[in-house]
Amino acid sequence: MIFSSSLFLVYFLPIFLLVYCFVDKSHKNNVILLASIVFYAWGEPTFIFILLLSTIIDFYLVKRLHQASENNIKKRWLLLSLTMNLGLLAYFKYANFFIENVNSVLTSAGVENVAWTNVLLPIGISFYTFQTLTYSIDVYRKVSNPLDNLRDYLVYILSFPQMIAGPIVRFNLIADQIVNRIETVDDRLQGFFRFSIGLAKKVLIANAMGEQADLIMNQAAGDISTPTAWIGILAYTFQIYFDFAGYSDMAIGLGRMMGFTFPENFKSPYTSQSISEFWRRWHITLGDWMRDYLYIPLGGNRVGSKARLYFNLWFVFLISGLWHGASWNFVIWGAFHGLFLILDRLFLLKTLNKIGKIPAVIFTFFIVIIGWVFFRLEKFSDAIAYLSRMFAFDNFDDKVILEKQFLTVFCIAVFFSFFTLTKWGKRWEIRTYEMPTVLSTKQSSYLVGVSLLLFIVCLSYIAAAGFNPFIYFRF
Repeated sequence: MIFSSSLFLVYFLPIFLLVYCFVDKSHKNNVILLASIVFYAWGEPTFIFILLLSTIIDFYLVKRLHQASENNIKKRWLLLSLTMNLGLLAYFKYANFFIENVNSVLTSAGVENVAWTNVLLPIGISFYTFQTLTYSIDVYRKVSNPLDNLRDYLVYILSFPQMIAGPIVRFNLIADQIVNRIETVDDRLQGFFRFSIGLAKKVLIANAMGEQADLIMNQAAGDISTPTAWIGILAYTFQIYFDFAGYSDMAIGLGRMMGFTFPENFKSPYTSQSISEFWRRWHITLGDWMRDYLYIPLGGNRVGSKARLYFNLWFVFLISGLWHGASWNFVIWGAFHGLFLILDRLFLLKTLNKIGKIPAVIFTFFIVIIGWVFFRLEKFSDAIAYLSRMFAFDNFDDKVILEKQFLTVFCIAVFFSFFTLTKWGKRWEIRTYEMPTVLSTKQSSYLVGVSLLLFIVCLSYIAAAGFNPFIYFRF
């Protein structure tokens, strides 16, 4: 089940909200937990039992960690928790990748391959793992006390708005809200508005971009012209942004309707003037997680030499790339971004500051586009072949036939990706996403009207269309 499906929008969400709003406060977490189990089990009926069992075990491991009086014993319980959760991630997400690479080496050496049955990947396993890790590490660091109730911990880990594809909600940011949160009518209204905005990004923009991207990028690179190659990667560039940012908006909106405040995950990333800034705007919760739980423990900026500092940056982005998927192209994508982060610190930031805002944005956007080629195509050879077509600069006489609907949506995607570069665009964004806690009658009427309009239009598109993927479900 996905948020942009008729099943979720017409049946699951209305029934959930109706029950949730009218049950007693003491039972609201029970409703969330039951709904989350049904939501996940709908798509992964087998894996839900594995996740439930591992989550329950982890709850008691961290409880023992907290109760331990000696630091050495605390470390042992922490190690057990980390080993179990990282072990699940390693097995389900990377076992196939590991065996494939081992077999490649064995084949080249003339040795018989290792027999192996491919392991299925549970949806959202990476997001699940990072949230379990932040819980045990925060408790170990004494940033937060553990939850007393197993049900509340299950709600934190399995909550359906953000469990499948983020944002990554760190335990210390939401601990108090799990146990005690206040819900108002204005919260529900603003949450529904945010959900509808995200739904529109996904259904009206990302899906149209995705169809065009698949049409071009699923072809053999040798069969396409340079203009066609650029159209394909630009379509994918906007697809992945509006798909993932749309999902994050929907998750934040759903959380708001339940009284939760989830962290922001995107802030107009394509307006960035450097790759360093891009990673402060793109998938913000992943960047923050990597910084606090990997980069800083490695020494962060306080290492003795610049060489070690640059290695730490590069290593973190190698891991970030591998986190996204079990493929060498993801690792290359992470290394590619890590390289530009190092170049920023060496000289690039000074150069970009000198050339001005718009040229810096264009340069950064160009670098991001090149990176997306490796992210989209699974094989290194395919990515290189596609890049060669992008820069072959031939076949300009070939006619590229594009539907008017795609061109219209493409222009809309460009507009909403870059309009915050203007002052009025920035003001509109602030007014839209940073509304006051208490709404006026005019504001409430505006939110109701826009939300219902977007919701109805999106539902109509979903009913008529067959193309409705979610890119980040595979992570």
